[in-house]
Amino acid sequence: MIDLRFNDRALVPVIAQDYRTGEVRMLAWANEEAVRRTLETGYAHYYSRSRNSIWKKGESSGELQRVVEVRVDCDEDALIYVIEQEKNRACHTGKRNCFYRSIEGQEVEKPLPFEALQRLQEIIRDRLRDRPKDSYTAKLASKGFEKVAQKFGEEAVESLIALLKGDKGEILYETADMLYMLTLALELRGIEITEVFEELVRRMK
Repeated sequence: MIDLRFNDRALVPVIAQDYRTGEVRMLAWANEEAVRRTLETGYAHYYSRSRNSIWKKGESSGELQRVVEVRVDCDEDALIYVIEQEKNRACHTGKRNCFYRSIEGQEVEKPLPFEALQRLQEIIRDRLRDRPKDSYTAKLASKGFEKVAQKFGEEAVESLIALLKGDKGEILYETADMLYMLTLALELRGIEITEVFEELVRRMK
């Protein structure tokens, strides 16, 4: 294992990055023992500078972080825990991540582009569970999978036509519609967008 370069308090900063969405969930600190426990248990452990003790993320709140991978930066003095946030709320405030405000102090809800499809699938899942009356997703899904598949086919054809025409605005609009329909179809089949991306990764040489 790499010999980490701890600071003068025997700590390294640790970024918790979501495996599914890529979003930064939180920043904390770890000492050598916290890193060791993380690697041994597969769950994120950190060191509290205020309490001077090691803590397991989510031990009391249930917001556990299952660690998929640990990465080290080039100077060997910082870590990334690539994690799966089990209840989807990493921040003690109840937010999904700790970086929910802009530098001006305004709350930021908008996902970054690389999170889009996974976050879209979360929203679709919520709509299918809660079935709000004004939800297009819930209404379409209630008509059965064949109807959803038909809509995906229509959007795929419209995306192809847009690509052939070459109008960028139309391409973006139609492709977004197609990706929405594809994500809904995958959700109805119990397939995570992340699984599709994992398959793409397996094909990369």
